[in-house]
Amino acid sequence: MAITQAICNSFKKELLEGDHDFDSGGDVFKLALYTSAATLNSSTTVYTSTNEISGTGTYSAGGGTLVNSGTQEVGGVAFCDFGDLSFTGVTLTARGALIYNTSATVANAAVAVLDFSSDKTATDGTFTIVFPADTSAAAILRISG
Repeated sequence: MAITQAICNSFKKELLEGDHDFDSGGDVFKLALYTSAATLNSSTTVYTSTNEISGTGTYSAGGGTLVNSGTQEVGGVAFCDFGDLSFTGVTLTARGALIYNTSATVANAAVAVLDFSSDKTATDGTFTIVFPADTSAAAILRISG
């Protein structure tokens, strides 16, 4: 089992088909957390509950809803990002995450796999996913030519 950071292959195709709307007020994107027993990679096509962490505190199955920053283009790079996401009152160990779209034509379509590089834990505390800066050089999702 392994979690490998990637933009999902199915997402790339669905993007060209117009299935994902990242503009403010567009589709609803969520982030689910997974244990080291999960297998997530570029071949992941949809959200799965297999090896998702157990819900405690404010974390529940399916994860949390992301706040989308909208889309931008600067210097030939189109990009979008999300606000940081926190789960409070949790006791958990997560190795990675899946960003997925609950509004896409394909139900719960996978967008990207995040690999934390090692287990990250919280004990009766707050677990926060910190997204990079919303810039053309750092945003979590970027397309350039």
